[in-house]
Amino acid sequence: MSGFDKVVHSYEEAMAGLTDNMTILAGGFGLCGIPEGCIKQIKKMGVKGLTIVSNNCGVDGFGLGILLEDMQIKKMISSYVGENALFEKQLLSGELEVELTPQGTLAEKMRAGGAGIPAFYTATGFGTPVGEHKESREFNGRHYILEESITGDFAIVKGWKADRYGNVVYRHTAQNFNPMAATAGKITVVEVEEIVEPGELDPAHVHTPGIYVNRVIKGTFEKRIEQRTVRAG
Repeated sequence: MSGFDKVVHSYEEAMAGLTDNMTILAGGFGLCGIPEGCIKQIKKMGVKGLTIVSNNCGVDGFGLGILLEDMQIKKMISSYVGENALFEKQLLSGELEVELTPQGTLAEKMRAGGAGIPAFYTATGFGTPVGEHKESREFNGRHYILEESITGDFAIVKGWKADRYGNVVYRHTAQNFNPMAATAGKITVVEVEEIVEPGELDPAHVHTPGIYVNRVIKGTFEKRIEQRTVRAG
C-alpha cells in the first residue's frame, strides 16, 4: 500500500508542475481556512497569467492578495472583493480581469466540476447582469440560467487533519469552499495542521476522500483575523 502515500515534505514538491497561465482553485473564505503555504509558494515561483477561482482575493499583503503584488493573477473568478485595495486598483485600471459570481453559484460550479457535471441551471442571477447572454429556461413557472461548471489545473486546499492516504477532515468554518475545490482540481494539494497514520481518522468523519487528493503537506499557519472586533475594556 506504499503507493497510496500522498505526503510530500516541501512546498516545492507540493506545487511541482505549476506553470504560467494555469487555473487554480483556492479554498477558503476571507482569511478563514486558506492554504497559506501553497499561496506563498506560488508567489515564490513567480508564475504569471494565472486564473484564480476563489471566494475572494485575500487582503493587501496576505493570502491571495500577495499574488497581486507582482501581477501574477490575470483573472479572478470570485464572489467578494471588498477587503483588498490593490485588487480594486487593478480592477478599475483594467490590469485584472474579474468575473463576479454569486457565492452559492461559485460553490456549485466547483462541486459540479468535481462531480463531472458540465453545467446546471440556477435561478440566482436571472434578470441581472450575471445572467446576460446566458441560456435560460423556465421550470415550474420560475426562470433559471445555465451556468457552466469549473475545474482547475491545481486545487489548493486547507484541511485540519489528513492521513497519509489523503483522506481529509476540515475543522469548523474551514468547511467553506475547501471540500468543493478539492474535488475539482487535476492536481489537488492539501496542506493540513496534522498528518496521522491510516486508520486513525474515523471514516464517518472524513470530508474529502483520498481519491481526490494528490499531495498532502503539513503546514504552519498564521491564521490572521480579517476584521478584529473587541469590546471596550
